Amino acid sequence: MSKNVRRMTEGNPAKLIFFFSLPLMLGNIFQQIYIITDTLIISRTLGVDALAALGSTDWFSYMMISVIQAAAQSFAILISQLFGAGENEKLKHALGRATILAIGMTVLLTGLSLAMIRPVMIFQNTPLEVRGMAEEYLAVLFAGMPAMMLLNYCASMLRALGDSRTPLVSMVISTLLNVVLDYLMVAVLHTGVWGAAAATGFAQLLAGLYCLFVMRSMEQVHLTRHDFRSSGELDQTLLKLSWPMMIQNLIISAGGIVVQSRVNTFGVANIAGYTAANKLYGALELAAVAYGFAMVTYTGQNYGAMKYDRITRGIRDALFIGIASAGVIGLLVYLYGGNMIGFFLNEEGETAKQALAVGTEFIHLMAVTLPVLYVLHVARSVLQGFGDTVIPMMSGAAECIARVLMAVVISRFMGWPAMIWAEIVAWLAADAVLFSALFRRLSDIKKYNEAV
Repeated sequence: MSKNVRRMTEGNPAKLIFFFSLPLMLGNIFQQIYIITDTLIISRTLGVDALAALGSTDWFSYMMISVIQAAAQSFAILISQLFGAGENEKLKHALGRATILAIGMTVLLTGLSLAMIRPVMIFQNTPLEVRGMAEEYLAVLFAGMPAMMLLNYCASMLRALGDSRTPLVSMVISTLLNVVLDYLMVAVLHTGVWGAAAATGFAQLLAGLYCLFVMRSMEQVHLTRHDFRSSGELDQTLLKLSWPMMIQNLIISAGGIVVQSRVNTFGVANIAGYTAANKLYGALELAAVAYGFAMVTYTGQNYGAMKYDRITRGIRDALFIGIASAGVIGLLVYLYGGNMIGFFLNEEGETAKQALAVGTEFIHLMAVTLPVLYVLHVARSVLQGFGDTVIPMMSGAAECIARVLMAVVISRFMGWPAMIWAEIVAWLAADAVLFSALFRRLSDIKKYNEAV
């Protein structure tokens, strides 16, 4: 067995979950360094209008990127279950078919995303003074979707096999290249915002190739031509896992696009402040995402091995770790978030001053309510590890409905505060759906254990 492969069916659950998550957290930190650096380079080189243009692309770019990520992560659920069960031949066949499906999805999503740029920017009420820059950025970003899929697919498969170190190294590679290329393209060559998107695509390509190289060295994924053979039953299993997760992210993003369309009616200053806070959102969420990835792998492997007691214990440990982490991160961001927002808005004038106030208010609210988000990630990931991707999809629908109601209806009475509260209300709505399903699942496990 490769030294990078890790079985999570034996050993202390809390220790396994935390140390599996640690490299993923470090990887997410590097990703946030890139996002923050990218935003700083664009805002300080090109100004507040460019920052507003970048912000206008956030939810739409998230929509398409998250669909790519959902496809990759959903295929990895079956891989983790088969690995936990020790079914190596089935694992290789599943990996071969997942690869074929991933290629087909990438071609479809690339064409679809490019065709949707102009209609979405118009629907979002993107101000004319920044729309051209926004469309330019998205066109180059979406042209790089094959590189996104390569990186996300390979990283997801590695995590399913218990390897969280290689995705960390790939993220370091991607981040360092991104920062250097961003500065070169935007600040030195003066390409405008599209240069930042081109830098992202190239960096992701090289990081994805590195993950692929590591995968090929693992005996578990030494695929032959036979492993790619057609199998309607296997394809159906993989697609049943993937389509709810893809729709979940589409629904969540659609709600975000509606919110963005309302944010855009409040003027450039509010757009810029909202964007700056959203760029720090990843810093708030970075440990939650890592714990989520860990729980998909942990639950999937133990479910495949039929070690249900370990799953129950792991859920309890993950919730404790997640809430404690949220408290520490939230406190730090509450204390220093305003200063961090200020880094993005170094211009003088009333617009920049108003944007700073908007961004600081938003980041403080998210910092205080952060445990709600961490609980959401753990609960959703556990259900996905069981192979249940429908309930998480329903939780995404609850998020979408909550965001839209806050942005479209409640904002007419509350004004701007409803726009920033929309995010927190969406988290609470998702938690309500997820925990009702998780309690039922744990009750079934308890009954099974009592029966045997």
